[in-house]
Amino acid sequence: MPVDLILGGRSFDSETFLIMAIVNRTPDSFYDKGASFADADAIQRVTEAVEAGADIIDIGGVKAGPGQAVDAAEEIRRTASFVAAVRSSFPDVIISVDTWRAEVGRIACAEGADLLNDAWGGWDPELAAVAAEFKVGLVCTHTGGATPRTRPHRVHYDDVVADAVTSTVKEAERAAALGVPRESIMIDPGHDFGKNTYHSLELTRNLGKLVDTGWPVLVSLSNKDFVGESLDKPVNERLIGTLATTSISAWLGARVYRVHNIDQTRQTLDMVSAIKGTRPPKVARRGLA
Repeated sequence: MPVDLILGGRSFDSETFLIMAIVNRTPDSFYDKGASFADADAIQRVTEAVEAGADIIDIGGVKAGPGQAVDAAEEIRRTASFVAAVRSSFPDVIISVDTWRAEVGRIACAEGADLLNDAWGGWDPELAAVAAEFKVGLVCTHTGGATPRTRPHRVHYDDVVADAVTSTVKEAERAAALGVPRESIMIDPGHDFGKNTYHSLELTRNLGKLVDTGWPVLVSLSNKDFVGESLDKPVNERLIGTLATTSISAWLGARVYRVHNIDQTRQTLDMVSAIKGTRPPKVARRGLA
């Protein structure tokens, strides 16, 4: 049975789609190329995201792919004070920090983070203990054991869907046993992470199997390589494919969407909700005049 998701002291039922806005504190992001690296630009990005209807702000200090080495001290420098600034300026927004390092997570939580987005699948097993210590949420991601910041090379799974279900549920149960609030744990199939395009497409069409575990599902689809390869489109031309994938994911029951394009994603999710019958049309004049 789907359960309410509680983040930042707020409760969300299973029919509510949440948008997690990406705010990269990196100079070399694959998508925005450092557009929100400077403090003023990052605050402006948060302001625009909140005004556009983002429920969660996801702050990351390290590019996911290969690139410039970033140690824990530099990651903390990029993220910790910014978390505090966002908390001060936007006291009601849910703040997530995208990190695989426990030491970064601990400082981020002390500065006001509500959620730790462990996109590298428990690489640092102490990160879950930090979430338990601060009673914040945790995202448990499937990566197939990939090393952080590496690209997949001839990765093989006997059954990628079964592997993702087993792995994420194991991590979620482990986190709950450590003391992370069960109602604040999500699982993520980890599109592109430790996977080729066929793996990510297989996970998308079988997303319902992750939903059926009962853990709320987060998906990070935005402008990713599996979208680009499916359509043979560069990064700046992947929005349509991303929104198509978002629609399928929403229909299959994913609840949280980590995105770059907030307004377009919100319209897509609202349309899916209207089709499903979980929200009425915003206006209904047709046939009445």
